[in-house]
Amino acid sequence: MEPNSQVIVALDHDNRATADAVVEQLGDACRFYKIGLELLTAAGPDIVKDLVAQGKEVFLDLKLFEIPNSVAGAVRAAGAMGVSLVTVHGMGGSSIMAAAVDAARDFPGLRILALTVVTSMTDADLADIGVADTVDEQVLRLARLARKAGCHGVTASPQDVAALRRILGSDALIVTPGIVLPGESSAEHARHGTPGAALTAGASHVVVGRSVTRAADPAAAFRLVQAPPAA
Repeated sequence: MEPNSQVIVALDHDNRATADAVVEQLGDACRFYKIGLELLTAAGPDIVKDLVAQGKEVFLDLKLFEIPNSVAGAVRAAGAMGVSLVTVHGMGGSSIMAAAVDAARDFPGLRILALTVVTSMTDADLADIGVADTVDEQVLRLARLARKAGCHGVTASPQDVAALRRILGSDALIVTPGIVLPGESSAEHARHGTPGAALTAGASHVVVGRSVTRAADPAAAFRLVQAPPAA
């Protein structure tokens, strides 16, 4: 896989103008962008369609957690826009994940990722909602459930990648948010890691946000993510 297809830049912005400026600054170097709930709500689906029309791939990070029929409808809408990746919440269970996978069959370029445990959550957070297992245990449980439901892969923290690759095999997608450049810290991700460490452990894709989009020179920061040191 080429480096520029492994790096997904998260357009976590509250307006389209800022997102468009990042895309323009990165130019042809970046071919893959993540759009989450904030930008989708602020800018609407046109930004997704326009990125696809420019030849970009789009990871629509919806974290779908609804009744299966509604999840299937959202997946079909994403597929019709030309989206490449969509997330469904693993904690929604097998029926929700299977409905998403089934809805994606009509769109050969669309892949379904199951969210395991968001990178901001800790063992204590899981305990708050009645999950007695550790984050590590819950990640692996949901990954196995996702594989059984037919999902094409999972999203998980960089710290989970090695264990996930062992149980999911070589073909599964493992997409890792919570990516920071060496020497940076992250206030929003309790479980984070560097791009080099995630890719070395077996991640198929890394998702990087502020390290690139808020950098003084986003293009230079993107190049550091593309060719990272191992630590």
